[in-house]
Amino acid sequence: MSRVVVIAGATSGIGRAAAREFAGRGDRLVLAARSPETLAEVRRECRDAGAEVRDVPTDVTEPGALDALAATALAEFGRIDVWVHTAAVMAYGRFEDVPAEVFEQVVRTDLLAAAGAARVALRHFKSVGGGTLILTGSVLGHVTAPYMSGYVTSKWGLQGLTRALQQEARELPGVNICLVNPGSVDTPVYQQAANYLGRIGRPPLPITTPERVARAIAHCVDRPRREVSVGRANVVMRAGFTLLPGVYDVLVGPLMRLAGLARRPVEPHDGVVFSPNPAGEAVRGGWLPDLAGLARSVGGFAAARGGRAARSLGGSALAGGTRAAKAVGDSATAVSAALLRRDG
Repeated sequence: MSRVVVIAGATSGIGRAAAREFAGRGDRLVLAARSPETLAEVRRECRDAGAEVRDVPTDVTEPGALDALAATALAEFGRIDVWVHTAAVMAYGRFEDVPAEVFEQVVRTDLLAAAGAARVALRHFKSVGGGTLILTGSVLGHVTAPYMSGYVTSKWGLQGLTRALQQEARELPGVNICLVNPGSVDTPVYQQAANYLGRIGRPPLPITTPERVARAIAHCVDRPRREVSVGRANVVMRAGFTLLPGVYDVLVGPLMRLAGLARRPVEPHDGVVFSPNPAGEAVRGGWLPDLAGLARSVGGFAAARGGRAARSLGGSALAGGTRAAKAVGDSATAVSAALLRRDG
């Protein structure tokens, strides 16, 4: 039987990927985010996948907005089985350079709105005897990085909040609370972030896809887990932060400036902290190459070269070797160009 899934933050990045993932499973969806026009796009995507969908324009920081979202889900579908909270914003800058109102809105969106979602969802789950709440944290809920103080503060707070809720939920059979902690993910959140640092942010390597995080979220519905880490470098970062704090603090600043900031300069701005930018909303942020398309193009290129080589077997071995070498070189050039075709 299909589940009723509420997704807050459904128009971009992990939230949009999660909407597509649950739609593909045949679940019924209630999608929420600030931008009505982008919500309509995601609704169409999910309906094209065969899902029954309602979209509710929602600013999760507004008083009463999450209660209204739950009321709509109950009115439309009669119940809520899963609540996924992915809404988040980000701001770059030294702590003293980030305006106080921007810092506070980041915390309000990333931490206090998540707490509000948990309050609404858990109240319903308790009344009906079960349900799954999935919150989206970050590896930055376990480690720290400079120039992202509001986001780090929020994710550390969310880590503590989730742990406390999980302890309390032991008294509520059938209620599951899961925290999914991604590392670097190829989403638009970095370009959309507020910035007072002069250089646009970017996800440091290694970068995972939002689709992979979405699959981890969906898997939590089938097999709930207290915490799921998504990202190959997460364990290494946490180990360094915990076991070698002095070394970590010496290295994290230079590494952040090298790998976490693009070279492109940017004027101070508040990004999407206070209002959405529909033009910048998408599943991917463009930080990873299109590996599937790259494989198809290189494979087609190699096949074409191979066909021509087979037709010209009567040629000299030297000429054949020269053509093969050129084919390999052209393929390598295509791969390199695709890998370099990204910002910064």
